[in-house]
Amino acid sequence: MRAYIVDRYGKSGNTLRAGDVPDPEVGEHDVLVQVHAAGVNALDLKIRDGEFKLVLPYRPPFVLGNDVAGVVIRAGAGVRRFKPGDEVCARPDKDRIGTFAELISISENDLALKPKRLTMEEAAAIPLVGLTAWQALVEIAGLRKGQKVFIQAGAGGVGTFAIQLAKHLGATVATTTSAANADLVKRLGADVVIDYREEDFETVLRDYDVVLNSLDDKTLEKSLNVLKPGGKLISISGPPDPAFARQLGKPWILRPVMRVLSHRVRKAARRHQVSYSFLFMRANGEQLGEITSLIDAGVIEPVVDRIFPFEATNEALAYVRTGRAKGKVVVKVR
Repeated sequence: MRAYIVDRYGKSGNTLRAGDVPDPEVGEHDVLVQVHAAGVNALDLKIRDGEFKLVLPYRPPFVLGNDVAGVVIRAGAGVRRFKPGDEVCARPDKDRIGTFAELISISENDLALKPKRLTMEEAAAIPLVGLTAWQALVEIAGLRKGQKVFIQAGAGGVGTFAIQLAKHLGATVATTTSAANADLVKRLGADVVIDYREEDFETVLRDYDVVLNSLDDKTLEKSLNVLKPGGKLISISGPPDPAFARQLGKPWILRPVMRVLSHRVRKAARRHQVSYSFLFMRANGEQLGEITSLIDAGVIEPVVDRIFPFEATNEALAYVRTGRAKGKVVVKVR
């Protein structure tokens, strides 16, 4: 099959190589998915550049890609919930990435039926950002009606999804974006929109229950000042904490490293009487099914900026790196 392959880690002019690789093996509880579309994420760039080598030691050469929508063409003997012909979407498990390809084998536990009202390209934009928003706002924050949440970078992939989910949960939503994207985030449900070029969110927001941080360390530390005592700071951009080492199944090896990396922000969080959590989203077909139900009910809509042909996967990654995309970027494979 054709795929886009990482031959070596590195940022400097590094691109993926298009090439032929063996078709994936299909285990007893796996399904083989014919890829129709693949979402492109900042995570793909970070993996390719080697930023996660310590915690996700993929051994080059490997196929990149973390979002998929497609059709089941084969099911393992133990699969009960999916059959050939089913239209599905998924964020594969972190140890089984590789959606920039014509085929991918995925555990049935990580899979959900594609929302009926979406195209394949729209469905491929959902899994990674949808699960990130769900695990941050529902699982960790327990966000509920009447609370206030600050979602940074509201026009980005996670931001556009998280705003809609937070409004569905009944929260008041504040976000940052450029003036050019203000109407977009308002349409998605943002109540307070801060033009980051003109205002400092730290001087505008007060007594928030939850902050979802997706930006740099300086922004992370400033975010502590908008939370009320007992609030929750959840970051998807780091630094990783000891709980992440447990999630990876390597607590004794990595926990001391994670403790050092996150020491400053955890100490500052205690001083502000709030909690700090690092979220590295995990594959979860059951949660993805909850998300796709909300989409089919018209509660949440995907925001897709651009769709690139499969042959332009490197151009799609370069566009994501600019940081100018509104919502998600997708590669059309079939």
